[in-house]
Amino acid sequence: MLIEFSIANYLSFKDKTTLSLLAASIKEHKGTNIFSAERYDLLKGTVLYGANASGKSNFIRAMSTMRRLILYSFEKSSTEELGITPFLLNTETESAPSFFEVVFLIDNIRYRYGFEVDNTAIHAEWLYEAVKQSEKPLFIREKDGIEVMEKAFPEAKDLEERTRENALFLTVIDQFNGKTAKKIMQWFNNFITVSGLSHEDYKGVTFGLLENRNTRPLLLDFYKKLDLGFDDITTDKLPFDPKELPDNIPESVVKQLITDLQDSFRIDIRTIHRKYDAKNKVAGKVEFDMRSQESSGTNKLFNISGPVFDVLNDGGVLIIDELDASLHPLLTLAITRLFNSAEFNQKNAQLVFATHDTNLLNYGNYRRDQIYFVEKNKYGASEMYSLVEYKEEGKTVRKDRSFEKDYIEGRYGAIPFIGNLSNVVKEWQER
Repeated sequence: MLIEFSIANYLSFKDKTTLSLLAASIKEHKGTNIFSAERYDLLKGTVLYGANASGKSNFIRAMSTMRRLILYSFEKSSTEELGITPFLLNTETESAPSFFEVVFLIDNIRYRYGFEVDNTAIHAEWLYEAVKQSEKPLFIREKDGIEVMEKAFPEAKDLEERTRENALFLTVIDQFNGKTAKKIMQWFNNFITVSGLSHEDYKGVTFGLLENRNTRPLLLDFYKKLDLGFDDITTDKLPFDPKELPDNIPESVVKQLITDLQDSFRIDIRTIHRKYDAKNKVAGKVEFDMRSQESSGTNKLFNISGPVFDVLNDGGVLIIDELDASLHPLLTLAITRLFNSAEFNQKNAQLVFATHDTNLLNYGNYRRDQIYFVEKNKYGASEMYSLVEYKEEGKTVRKDRSFEKDYIEGRYGAIPFIGNLSNVVKEWQER
């Protein structure tokens, strides 16, 4: 379970910024939106609002980047770059390392793990453990070396010299079958980030769930309740056929593709629709190709439904950028309500997502500590704060306020400033 995620000096975030899933001492939606784990009351999710270019996507990209470095840094060569961009609008930060830290629970033990990294090397790394209230270090890495607490963390002993400058020590311990490291790596494997704009890559997850006879009925029931217009779905794995390649591809490229894709398959998804006669009676069924004949919204919903139900089924954290893109507000609402639900979210999965859909502020049944706003200050740095933290004339925002109306009116900030567009149009017409 995720407790906190923090970053600093990464992309548009200059100062340390924390997303907390610790439930505040407020009373709304306690029965559905929070759960207890060991000594903590945790939120089942958070939603991020803000203007375009405010930094919402950058914060989610930071979560994705941390996961990528943890799961894949060991595979890089010693000369490969790490893909890190610091905050570039300040002379103090442009050459400094970026900061990533996450606090989470595994088997009722709290861990705090983080690192400082630039594009070529790991500058610092640390792992702390708290079996009860106080935490103790398991290892601390600095530029001049790695200190392992051998009594508390014997699995990391004698691995310090095996760690490259651009590899995380945690991943090295995992490669040597460290028990705690392996549990932490598995936790990050269930820390899933999804783009709401480029979601084709997740189709395979949905396909796998539909191929499984235990999970297929759950997905089909979900699609049916959303009234997407089809009655059933067929799935098939078809072998690669060179005849399906476009005619305008150069012959040399075709030969290479045939070699590379020789034993591969493509996923074929078709929706089943009813066909009617002149008297509007069912006359048969018609198959539609999902990708070419269904809407972009239906394709998106299909593609991301796999990761959604995968996380709900196993427990974990799902992070989605631009969740509402191409989706009707009611479909976005339906997805978010799966997580704030005792019936569907029995494994206490958590959903963190960015959106522009302000309807959720009214109908999403979100607590004030679940609603975050992101905006840039006058120096170009992104800042983030929750609604429960926000003060208006020194007072906190009451739970009976109209959050959507207030947000649109600019009471909480994090909205675009739009000047007088009529002047722009007038000047353009006069040219």
